[in-house]
Amino acid sequence: MRDVLDELYRRWSAGESVGLGTVVSTFRSAPRPAGAAMLVGTDGAASGSVSGGCVEGAVYELANEVLDDGRPVLQRYGVSDDDAFAVGLTCGGILDVYVEKIDRDGFPELERVVESVRTEEPVAVATVVKHDNPEWLGRRLVVWPDRVAGSVGSERADAAITDDVRGMLNSGRTGSLQYGPDGQRRGEGMSVFVNSFEPPPRMLVFGAIDFASAMARLGSFLGYRVTVCDARPIFATQTRFPDADEVIVDWPHRYLRKESEAGRVDNRTVVAVLTHDPKFDVPVLEIALRLDLAYVGAMGSRRTHDDRLKRLREAGLTEEELERLASPIGLDLGARTPEETAVSIAAEMIALQWGGQGRRLADVSGPIHS
Repeated sequence: MRDVLDELYRRWSAGESVGLGTVVSTFRSAPRPAGAAMLVGTDGAASGSVSGGCVEGAVYELANEVLDDGRPVLQRYGVSDDDAFAVGLTCGGILDVYVEKIDRDGFPELERVVESVRTEEPVAVATVVKHDNPEWLGRRLVVWPDRVAGSVGSERADAAITDDVRGMLNSGRTGSLQYGPDGQRRGEGMSVFVNSFEPPPRMLVFGAIDFASAMARLGSFLGYRVTVCDARPIFATQTRFPDADEVIVDWPHRYLRKESEAGRVDNRTVVAVLTHDPKFDVPVLEIALRLDLAYVGAMGSRRTHDDRLKRLREAGLTEEELERLASPIGLDLGARTPEETAVSIAAEMIALQWGGQGRRLADVSGPIHS
């Protein structure tokens, strides 16, 4: 829902009703992940996407029906359906799309959700998308780390869902939960979709060089909150890095230590050390490799890499810690320019995050999405 949140809030604030289709489950080679959303207004305008074009037409029609009668619908689209080719989902995947009517009466908490998202306060919206009792459909809980708003229908169910949603929110996960009809941990009868809104993950780029500018631009495109840090004020300027969310003049290791101690880096944070200068990169890598980060990479030749490992061992890092270092940084794409190099670094980050091998899909058999 993040992609359409601003448009949803604009229409909600104006007192309009909208039809909102949200991907709540995916199977096999589904084109978009759970949480992808498409909004349809009473004026016929649409925004967002649930499938990258495959089933948008079908969801558009369903959203208009829901706007007319107000009854939410959980619809499955996939190649097992007789009309798979008619709706265009020929990629081999299956999508469960929940379509509901959103207005001020049915979702009074939306303003608080939007405020939390804009101020980067973690918040999750849990919606009942399937239940044996149709009166429960569409009921929702809004869950913050320290408070809750709304109810799905019973104290027992609210308590169980709140506990589980906070666990998902802590790890930034979006997806579905299954319960018995009154929130029983075992059993079936109720499906709850949880849409988590955590602050964007951070990308810390150390070294104010041309490659850092390209990396900041690509990192911003991928949804990271990008920080460029360098101890040299003549190079570390916002003018040189307009795509970075912030440019910091400080020694890299000192800045990373302060951010870590303040709790502003986590296991979603990626670090790219582009200085290839021992006096800069060894101290910051010594700290980074001892933190629980998603990715730590360092630029440099193989000779620089060997010298760097020697210095890090002398600083006391273990072999297990050194194995976490992506160096030389990036995948072997034959990159030459700063922009191409940034793509190779980002590709390595993505591959490590999702378990990809970095090979050509044309040379690999089996599912594309796993």
